Amino acid sequence: MKSKIRVGILGATGAVGQKFVEVLAGHPWFEVTALVASDRSAEKPYRDVVNWIGSGPIPADIAGQTVVSAAANLDCDVLFSGLDAAVAGELESRYAAAGHAVISNARNHRMRDDVPLLIPEVNSGHTALLHRQRGGGYIVTNPNCSTVGLVCVLKPLVDAFGVEAVQVTTLQALSGAGYPGVPALDALGNVVPFIRGEEEKLQTEPLKILGTLSGGRVVPYEMTISAQCTRVPVLEGHLECISVKLAQPADVDAVREALRSFGNPLADLDLPGAPETLLHVFDEPHFPQPRRHAGMSNGMTVSVGRVRPCEVLDVKLVALVHNTLRGAAGGAVLNAELLVRQGLLKPRQAVASS
Repeated sequence: MKSKIRVGILGATGAVGQKFVEVLAGHPWFEVTALVASDRSAEKPYRDVVNWIGSGPIPADIAGQTVVSAAANLDCDVLFSGLDAAVAGELESRYAAAGHAVISNARNHRMRDDVPLLIPEVNSGHTALLHRQRGGGYIVTNPNCSTVGLVCVLKPLVDAFGVEAVQVTTLQALSGAGYPGVPALDALGNVVPFIRGEEEKLQTEPLKILGTLSGGRVVPYEMTISAQCTRVPVLEGHLECISVKLAQPADVDAVREALRSFGNPLADLDLPGAPETLLHVFDEPHFPQPRRHAGMSNGMTVSVGRVRPCEVLDVKLVALVHNTLRGAAGGAVLNAELLVRQGLLKPRQAVASS
């Protein structure tokens, strides 16, 4: 790429915004040129207003950048949104109308008919929906973090056998609640068996992602999902216990092989953020584990283990997804990389000369 694509981060001081900063540090295609936060943080250096919770220091080229408010004229081509859903909908729409590509982690626009709900290895063709959006820019969304893990596991099974029904119970990490997140007296030595809105997302979003394009719209995949979502005292990594009813009979060895052989459908695109393989299948009966395996392939590989017969449905297994990387910032950046390869995201200089 002759010139880097200029990137803005909406909600740059929040937990997801900080993860965007980490993921984009040193990226070969993208350069952070706008850090957007609340009015009280604007006009101040990033290091002075952020309560940094990253695993390392703030990247040197970011620490001294001046934060701008949402009202500013942003010098960037694409915006990664780490905004809370309470404010994301209106702001993201406004920026898209002003000509920006907006890659959102928020739930507000996910189920719109003209907005792709995107996992690049699963439904890259859904970016065709962007042609239905009106205005100078567009909005692309990535799914709920637990949805990402579930869909990545279901995709090979849908392709090989079809899926009729799914039962999933999630054990979700504390980082999924943002910062400051779950109060310590609720989290330590405890399990919270309710996360507001989470089960509804997990039961509806996969149907759109696994659906097919027809007549410029997504026809949802037909299956039934029953979800139960819990918060557990783990820092990073959502574990999911999944049972699946297949449309065609298959033994456990065939299911394991379908998962193991899925590989990386994006291999030919050479995307910087794509893992070598989307799924890693463990044979060890006590894997995967969040502390050991959530960070595989920079947090972008979904781990699978304990593939075995299910006494109620057909097959059951355990999956692990890194919720703030593959399920949030890393997934959104991978979406942008796909858009670059599809010719839907370019530096403004390239757009002006084409």
